[in-house]
Amino acid sequence: MVALPLAVRRRRLLDPRILIGVALIVASAVGTTTLVAALTRTAVVYRADRAIVAGERVTTAQLASATVRLGDATALYLSGPLPAEGLVATRTIAAGEMVPRSAVGTDVAVRSATVVVDLASPLAAGVAVGSTVDLWSAARTSPTENRYEAPVVLVGDAVVSRVVTPSGLISGSTEDAVELQVPRDEVAAVLAAQAGGARLAAVEVGGGAP
Repeated sequence: MVALPLAVRRRRLLDPRILIGVALIVASAVGTTTLVAALTRTAVVYRADRAIVAGERVTTAQLASATVRLGDATALYLSGPLPAEGLVATRTIAAGEMVPRSAVGTDVAVRSATVVVDLASPLAAGVAVGSTVDLWSAARTSPTENRYEAPVVLVGDAVVSRVVTPSGLISGSTEDAVELQVPRDEVAAVLAAQAGGARLAAVEVGGGAP
């Protein structure tokens, strides 16, 4: 029997297919280990000790800790330290229910609402989501004529949640619309102004009157 040269034997020992097979096995093992770890990883979240109604202040007094396995969904539920003043329930939370983060909010979030406002003039270039603006209103003086009163601030320090710009050939408006976060007790005034045909403008805080 003729012995193979040393170089040939080494090439056979280092067959790329073997190396690829080993790499796939290792990758599969690592992936399986990671998946099992994720599925078995536990987290501590809050559950309601009793029913909590919308608008009620939520503190640790109404909550109990629960150790659960939620995987990637853990971030959707309330956990960790709460603000010293607590949070406010935005909907009813049943007794024993794990508390979703979406079911609680700060005082500011609970006291405000969002409204979409059609503007009579385009937004300034610097106004974007998160900007603070004053909503000015010029009330219509006659239902049959385009006459308006001097503009006044209808809502001060409203926060821009979304900017809607006209697009497409069939767009019915040439002006912007904006979604604003305003105090709940001022929503009715905004809706009434729009229904009455007032000319509305959103001016970034620090700018002048429209």
